[in-house]
Amino acid sequence: MTRPTVTAVKKVASIGGGPIGAGWAAHFLARGYDVAGYVHSMSEEAAYRKVLDTAWISLTALGLAPGASRDRLRLTDNLEAAVADAGFVQESAPERLELKQALYETLGRIVPADVVIASSTSGLMMTDIQALCPTPERTVIGHPFNPPYLLPLVEIIGGKKTSPDAVAWARDFYAHAGKAPLVMKKEIPGFVATRLQEALWREALHMVANGEATPEDIDIALMNGPAPRLAIQGQCMAFHVACGEGGMATNLDQFGPALKLPWTRLVAPELTKELRDRMVDGCNEIAAGRHFEDMAAERDRAIVGVLKAVRAARAGS
Repeated sequence: MTRPTVTAVKKVASIGGGPIGAGWAAHFLARGYDVAGYVHSMSEEAAYRKVLDTAWISLTALGLAPGASRDRLRLTDNLEAAVADAGFVQESAPERLELKQALYETLGRIVPADVVIASSTSGLMMTDIQALCPTPERTVIGHPFNPPYLLPLVEIIGGKKTSPDAVAWARDFYAHAGKAPLVMKKEIPGFVATRLQEALWREALHMVANGEATPEDIDIALMNGPAPRLAIQGQCMAFHVACGEGGMATNLDQFGPALKLPWTRLVAPELTKELRDRMVDGCNEIAAGRHFEDMAAERDRAIVGVLKAVRAARAGS
């Protein structure tokens, strides 16, 4: 299947309302696309445009692409009209499998076969969603982090019937459209970011349930501890740099036994040599030969910027 180049896409169809569907529309409008927004009923229009108006304040502050305008949105309750001439379809319908399966059965017929269709689903798998679709080879997951007009991440994975070229095309298109695409290695419920977030959330609920912490305690700990650093370094590189010249190897060799301690209700995997080496090699690859002192200095400068930005935002609120 020959697909259009990502730079040739001028119109995007955003299927579904709510914060995700309208949020995606805002993102694509800010990047200079024409956007057709589909809603089940035009009674949703006021709420849809309220999300768009809210998003536009932040998007304007970040900087709009040349030609970006809210006037380039066309909202409709006609699905065929929404997808007509669209070079890409972002689906954000409610999280009900039977609803999405029926929708993809229709989209698979009315959307030209060379157009990729991506689902914003936060937990369903594309193998299940595409079950009734007559053209499943071009369907992928394109899961954003909320709000999709602000947070760059989009997680991409195909289903069993998805063509690899559709996944590659989606990756390239999202990157061109200003997102930070992450192509997953395997199809798993919840993808990467949501699973990490859910692990943190479940431990927080355990601590509140057991009287070990209050919601305020938990948020104070996160906002003043991991959060500023995570904006600069992910969890893996944070541990890699924190352990000095030995990096992740020192971290796992020295602190690996702590995985047996009850520091969380989540059961740790066995720290086999294979797992250790995957972590070490992966972090060394990210570091790309940079010395830990340089990475630590870069981290510190960036955290200072984050803290100053947070203080300024709080002072202005």
